[in-house]
Amino acid sequence: MGFLKEPSHIIIVVLVLVILFGSRRLPDAARGLGRSMRIFKSEINQMKEDDKAPATEAARRQAQADELRRQADALLAEEPIEGRVMTPQQQREQAGYQTRNDV
Repeated sequence: MGFLKEPSHIIIVVLVLVILFGSRRLPDAARGLGRSMRIFKSEINQMKEDDKAPATEAARRQAQADELRRQADALLAEEPIEGRVMTPQQQREQAGYQTRNDV
């Protein structure tokens, strides 16, 4: 900014702003500019977090899928449970059997 090298140039710019906008409107304009900058910065930070979130979400889902695969492999590796095959009639006669109507 070659134009604002000397302090006298800055003073002239400030005087022109005060004359154009008045001393009452300048603080409001500065306050509004500050709010706008804060909102802009928070939106930029939110966008950065949104970009990071899918990567962490994908990693979390991958970890869950890996855990489910490990559990399934562990179940398949176990020895089969021996038992007897029951007909539906035998299951109904067994103690503790409940139908949908009992619940």
